[in-house]
Amino acid sequence: MDARAIIGWNLRRLRVERGLSQERRALAAGIDRAYVGRVERGSENVTITTLDAIAQALAVPVADLLLAPPAGSARPQPWRAGRRPRAD
Repeated sequence: MDARAIIGWNLRRLRVERGLSQERRALAAGIDRAYVGRVERGSENVTITTLDAIAQALAVPVADLLLAPPAGSARPQPWRAGRRPRAD
């Protein structure tokens, strides 16, 4: 797995674990939602500055985005489509 794929794998895993949509995650980091999607797919070459913004928005060290997943790990499931119910 190359570095872009590892970063994308970790980004999706952490985002879904925290119950964040790509849009919310992007807003928290101050980057475009479409860019987040490209990073998660491993098709974007991110800068250290962007990795730092992403890590801060997820409240994890940057190094957590660079850890290779354990051998045989399944790709993290995408966030479910549709709106979440309101918590009134």
